[in-house]
Amino acid sequence: MHDVLQLRGMVGTLSSALVMAPVLMLLCKAYGFAEHSSAKDNPLFAAQANLMASVAQGVFDNNLPWLFVGLGALMAVGVIVLDGVLAARGSTFRTPVLAVAIGIYLPLELEIPIFVGGIIHFLIKGYQAKIGQTKEAVETNDRRGLLFASGLITGEALVGIVLAIPIVLSGRPDALAVVEEPLGAWPGLVLLAVIALWLYRVGRGSRARG
Repeated sequence: MHDVLQLRGMVGTLSSALVMAPVLMLLCKAYGFAEHSSAKDNPLFAAQANLMASVAQGVFDNNLPWLFVGLGALMAVGVIVLDGVLAARGSTFRTPVLAVAIGIYLPLELEIPIFVGGIIHFLIKGYQAKIGQTKEAVETNDRRGLLFASGLITGEALVGIVLAIPIVLSGRPDALAVVEEPLGAWPGLVLLAVIALWLYRVGRGSRARG
């Protein structure tokens, strides 16, 4: 059994390396990455990768800003203590340290969708409590909402990879531009509102019966 698990791990690692390397090269050539020499007009954000790279480079070059690292550690301890106090009081408002840290280092463009998702989750929980859904129904609806949201994330990533192919083949960043959009960003905002409403309806489930 142990050998089978090791074999599975090796296959998974090898498969990921064979797939991720060409995909990252494609994305780098099509869009580039923010805060990197490959960055183009609308680069992709790689917040976690940039953060880890900065820390690793600071350690190896012996110029890591330890003052800010220490302040961050103290802030993390304070957030954890506050979260423990809120948990002891039975508060529905919590301060998980990972969520707080993500909110600090992610750029605003990525924080807004996370914030909108949090609002949708809050509204769903309020609706479920209002109509008195059973525990089983809540768990089922939570799984449906999670799968829907995961599908949105995966679909966005796959579409971004597919769209990068004609950009790289043509060598033009506007290879997919057909006509100029006279309405600006409004069609995208309307589509985002529709998807948010759809996610809310999927995650909340139906009114409890009986």
